[in-house]
Amino acid sequence: MPNTKSAIKANRQNIRRRERNLERKTALKSAAKEFKKLAAAQKKDEAAAALTKLYKTADKTSKSNFIHRNKASRIKSRASRLYTKTFTKA
Repeated sequence: MPNTKSAIKANRQNIRRRERNLERKTALKSAAKEFKKLAAAQKKDEAAAALTKLYKTADKTSKSNFIHRNKASRIKSRASRLYTKTFTKA
């Protein structure tokens, strides 16, 4: 248990930050999962909308320094590559 006032406050802050970070992490993972599911099911229009949502989520999480900007870029690049590979005729 925290003994000092500052330790009590730090504990409160950690709890708030942890909840916020879990929300961000869950949003990013579920956006990626949703996009991959739609791409595998060959649903082009829904996948395009999910790709946009994934871009937005990745950018927001990197802007708030939850993930590094290069990781956000990597996520977006891989998703874009999957979309192109899945929905363009060779």
